Amino acid sequence: QVQVVESGGGLVQAGGSLRLSCAVSGRTLSAYNTAWFRQAPGMEREFVAAILWNGISTYYTDSVKGRFTISRDNAKNTVTVYLQMNSLRPQDTAVYYCAADRRSFSRAKGAYEYWGQGTQVTVSS
Repeated sequence: QVQVVESGGGLVQAGGSLRLSCAVSGRTLSAYNTAWFRQAPGMEREFVAAILWNGISTYYTDSVKGRFTISRDNAKNTVTVYLQMNSLRPQDTAVYYCAADRRSFSRAKGAYEYWGQGTQVTVSS
């Protein structure tokens, strides 16, 4: 069983920074790709960033490139995934979800089997 737990959301002014964390626990976690998605009110859940099992390959949606950085620490039974968010904008306001899956990398939310409960990020103007 794989568990995913996010933390680190909150309220920040435009231009500020937040760091989200995601603890993924279970078996053979080093083989799992991990990603962050976000969902604003009334909108579809969208891909934000991903980091592959090797901890090296990263992918970002265009709107966050240069502002967000994804990273991860691989341990035996726990993987911690971080999303450093700088230069935040009001349009970044959303619930941010962490996801994990063993299959090939995808930007599609349907490709991820394990999800956290989400953490709220609110950016005020």
